[in-house]
Amino acid sequence: MMHWIIAPVLLPAMMAAIIVLAARFHETLQRIFSVASLVATLAIAIGLYIQASDGTVTIYQLGNWQAPFGIVLVADRLATTMVLLTAVLALPVLIYAIGSGWDRRGQHFHALFQFQIMGIMGAFLTGDAFNLFVFFEVLLIASYGLMVHSGGATRTRAGVQYMLYNLLGSTLFLFALGTLYAQAGTLNMADLAQRVAAANVENSAGLRVAAVLLLLVFAIKAALLPLHFWLPSSYAEAPAPVAALFAIMTKVGAYGIIRVYTMIFPPSLPLMSGAHEEWLLPLALITLAIGMIGVLGTREIGRLVAFSVIGSMGMLLASVAQFTPAGISAALYYALHSTLATAALFLVVDVIRERRGSVAGELTAALPMAGGALVAGLFFIASIAMTGLPPLSGFLGKLLILEAAEGGALMGWVWAVVLGSSLVAVVGFSRAGSTIFWKPHQLAVEQCGSVDDPEDAQGAREIHDPTGGNQPLPMLAIGVLVSLLVALTVFAGPVTRQLDATAAQLFAPQPYISTVLETPGKEIEKHGDDHADPHETNAGGHELPADESHEPGTEATTDDALGGQ
Repeated sequence: MMHWIIAPVLLPAMMAAIIVLAARFHETLQRIFSVASLVATLAIAIGLYIQASDGTVTIYQLGNWQAPFGIVLVADRLATTMVLLTAVLALPVLIYAIGSGWDRRGQHFHALFQFQIMGIMGAFLTGDAFNLFVFFEVLLIASYGLMVHSGGATRTRAGVQYMLYNLLGSTLFLFALGTLYAQAGTLNMADLAQRVAAANVENSAGLRVAAVLLLLVFAIKAALLPLHFWLPSSYAEAPAPVAALFAIMTKVGAYGIIRVYTMIFPPSLPLMSGAHEEWLLPLALITLAIGMIGVLGTREIGRLVAFSVIGSMGMLLASVAQFTPAGISAALYYALHSTLATAALFLVVDVIRERRGSVAGELTAALPMAGGALVAGLFFIASIAMTGLPPLSGFLGKLLILEAAEGGALMGWVWAVVLGSSLVAVVGFSRAGSTIFWKPHQLAVEQCGSVDDPEDAQGAREIHDPTGGNQPLPMLAIGVLVSLLVALTVFAGPVTRQLDATAAQLFAPQPYISTVLETPGKEIEKHGDDHADPHETNAGGHELPADESHEPGTEATTDDALGGQ
């Protein structure tokens, strides 16, 4: 059994408990434990990704109970890609929180941060729908605490709004799981895929309801319009490192849509006929348009980045809604890009707010800030990436999405909205950049010209510098995220080839299903059955003929399955 699969879940959970119980009043120890945990998690995530990069699907059975009755974690290409992305994002974000002192502004920051990582990792690795719900709740409970970290009436109000919307999503999730279990009798994803595929279309109303409810749940998490209202205030008011970490939270919703609607409810299924083109794609395009209009209309730079998150999720889901290998591959590339770009922007915004004093993040001219050139450079690069201007990864991601839309039912609409919204985003970010970094110099020159005393003129030219401009760790963390964006652009070829293989694996799920259901483990025996079963049964309880019995291993590859067809 591959025990490393559970490490990204278990390690942050144990570290959070250790921090709370043993290092509660030792700030330095908390920081050391937290950073060490994330470094180890990153190393494990790299190892899992390398193992899955050849198409290997690996399973971990908790308690050695065989699926579908036991809890399983599954590491395939998609899951390990998202786990690696989370680990790559979390480490610089934590370094920023330590360097900027955000972790000192409230209790239990590091413990909550670790619980958040645990929930996100579990959501990506779990192999059954109920535990997806459990991990959703874990990451949401931790995110509630992080949202209101350091207090404040505005932040608390935004946190309550965030909590209420997500409680609504959790309630719908429970209804969806109940309906799904009533109809299919299982919540294991691999088992569900088999049972839903074999269901009678004429008696599948319950499955349709469950599919729609699940889509609503994931749409709330992914901030799909009209279920996006919780995001702008929540992300804009959250502490900067928390907002940066939340960049992966919306991707959990997108991950749920990709996983469930390629394996359990694929587009080829009669009961899902037309759902993606008629509902998901139009809503994604409207979400993209509304998000970018919000970028143009807002008067606060934190909300500007928050609305760009909504726009980027619309862009990502417009590609997912194609439900083709090319569309999913493009969506995954854009997910990597937008997660890093969003996190970098939220951290840059925090630096801007700190260095502009009372003006903070308002889009009005103020005196120049300390280290303005470096901050402007980082904001400039991250903005280029987010708006999709060449040559960075945002531009490549949009090209892939446009290419994936060719031949689709709404190709014209996809091209028009993607290109039009990009133009709007460029205008919005340009306006914000010129207001924050260009106009302050004009303002300083005007003030110098109106002062007669040379000494007063010198004072008028002084930049606002509440922090002394000496914050090496925060700038290092932002620099790492920006460097990752550049690396994603430089290595776009190898990355897209891996993502193409990931999408191909999603559309050929049989190795995933057989690995989960046929890996041997402890089975639940019938009460009073003292006789050995002469036939081998699979995990779904279906009897297999003796001559077709399979002695499964713990691993299978997509290539094996394709070769056997």
